[in-house]
Amino acid sequence: MARRLITTDRLIAGLAVVVLLLGVVVFWTTTHGWKLAAEEPSPSERALGQLRQLLGPDAEIQYLEAGKGRVVCGYVGVHDGSGGAAFISRPNRLMLSTDPLRKEFEEMLPTVCPGFLQAPPAKP
Repeated sequence: MARRLITTDRLIAGLAVVVLLLGVVVFWTTTHGWKLAAEEPSPSERALGQLRQLLGPDAEIQYLEAGKGRVVCGYVGVHDGSGGAAFISRPNRLMLSTDPLRKEFEEMLPTVCPGFLQAPPAKP
């Protein structure tokens, strides 16, 4: 039984076809907007998600202010009337002014959100 060898010319032609097909796939995905990674939510959406995960589905943002980088600061309330707690939302962490780490919150607030309101806004 004779063994057939793949010649160098056939190997080069085969690899050229693979490279061309890969180029076509990459070109098509970039022109048609196929996203390889999920879109990151906006800072306000991220903060609301973090707050609802921690405080429940009734949590709502009463005030929101952009901080440095991807940080947002604001006040959160819950539909049952409780609320008015300040928060700092970072992509991987949420801190509330009512947390046991109050000192860390107070030290971080002027750094990440300079000029942030010091008292909750008055309800109309």
